[in-house]
Amino acid sequence: MSAPERIMIQRLRLAIIVALVLCAPMVSAQSPGNQNNVPNISVDFGDTDERQDLVPTLQILFLITILSLAPSIIILMTSFTRIVIVFHFLRQSLATQTVPSNQILIGLALFLTFFIMRPVIENINENALQPYLNEEISQSEALDRAAVPIRAFMLKQTKEKDLQLFVDMQNLENINTPDDIPITTLIPAFIISELTTAFKIGFLLYLPMLLIDLVVGSILLSMGMMMLPPVMISMPFKILLFVLVDGWYLLAEALVKGF
Repeated sequence: MSAPERIMIQRLRLAIIVALVLCAPMVSAQSPGNQNNVPNISVDFGDTDERQDLVPTLQILFLITILSLAPSIIILMTSFTRIVIVFHFLRQSLATQTVPSNQILIGLALFLTFFIMRPVIENINENALQPYLNEEISQSEALDRAAVPIRAFMLKQTKEKDLQLFVDMQNLENINTPDDIPITTLIPAFIISELTTAFKIGFLLYLPMLLIDLVVGSILLSMGMMMLPPVMISMPFKILLFVLVDGWYLLAEALVKGF
């Protein structure tokens, strides 16, 4: 037997011994005579004749469902959609690939969203959450109060044409005021309005960057450098232009004031 094989066998024996030493306490802890047994956890679905016993269970299930949908609610019912799409168009127009990274853009979009939605959050906390926690109002009334500021925010940002589209498709009648529109009709109208606005802003961001690409491409073509990608030359100029005009300041200001 060669020396490397003997060393390998010795290391294997040592690993087995160490594993046995580490597993020994676990085996002894699971023995019947040990007093420190692991507690048993079980879920019991018992029968009941009272319907009131089912209400807390359904409420817990409803709250868990709301928590699982919380990311979608934050994305689609706030300013997050417009902000993150604009940031994506900005990165594409600068041709910087993954700089800034997705984590940075999403984090910045979230903090701008919290900044923009702060009055709505404070209104919900003051008029819905705190009275509900103090047991002054019921859960259904708290949800109704919480929907009021969110509805007002979405109505302010929703285009009338988009709202009318979903109202007509749903064949709603007796709509005298915007408050009569169901929130299930308002949400999709708000989403497509935000997408339209975000694409308009993205187009305006693309225009100056496209002009730089055209100028650089024309210069390279006139110099006979057809094999050199224009993006490699135009990207530093686009970054320089964006920094000189203080692009992040102007973009954040425009996005916040847009709401």
